[in-house]
Amino acid sequence: MIPRLRRLTTALLLLALVATTAGGGAVAGVRTATAHPGQLEVVALGDSVTSGTACNCAAFPAIYGALLHTRTGSAVSVDNLGAGGLDSAGLLRRLDQPDSPTEAATSTADVVLVTIGANDFGDHHDDITTGRCTDTDCVADELEQLSANLHRILERIGALRTGRATTVLVTGYWNVFEDGEVARRTFPATGRAATTDLTLRVNAIIANVTTATGATYVDLYAPFERPGTDVTALLAPDGDHPNAAGHHLIAQLLANTGLPRATFH
Repeated sequence: MIPRLRRLTTALLLLALVATTAGGGAVAGVRTATAHPGQLEVVALGDSVTSGTACNCAAFPAIYGALLHTRTGSAVSVDNLGAGGLDSAGLLRRLDQPDSPTEAATSTADVVLVTIGANDFGDHHDDITTGRCTDTDCVADELEQLSANLHRILERIGALRTGRATTVLVTGYWNVFEDGEVARRTFPATGRAATTDLTLRVNAIIANVTTATGATYVDLYAPFERPGTDVTALLAPDGDHPNAAGHHLIAQLLANTGLPRATFH
């Protein structure tokens, strides 16, 4: 997935965001700059879905921050560290690197959002989407490695937080490759079926590891792929990333999982 945003910093973006997600009046409570005492800190870790690639819109972490402010009354800072092309091994390296921005932001976060794993299978994109690999045996090693990496990622987040109250929300995917009209136009039926199969296997791994480590899994597959609807309406023109509607949906799903386990005053 293509690189784009690292973090959201403009007041203009937040003004528009809060106006559309919180009904206005919440601008003073939501920030994307350095956190202050009493402020709720959110860090978003992940790939180009997190960073907002191809959307030209507010990415879901900022929208989630606005929703969190509305529901808790706390000021919220959002540090979006999503990076295009990042895979699970890359995120693990960033968390393990002493004094890295990722380590520093995670160590002080009250809420950690994680979306990672799709890029682990990029080397097999053509094998899957053309239908040459229909049973995902060609990515068996990658599936196993994703499980191990994600387990270490979530353990590392816990270690950085040293037992302090933290909410860790980990999403799955609607599709690890292109979807909707782009996929229908580009891939054969066997290829589209193979991408769905791979996505479901990836999501199962993410859900199982997330639950086993005490974090919260947030499913994106069912809400994006609702029967009787076309996922194209939630995707950017590249068919690979969410559009504004897709980012709003992800933020709502995250916010609906419940409030963070931190204390708000």
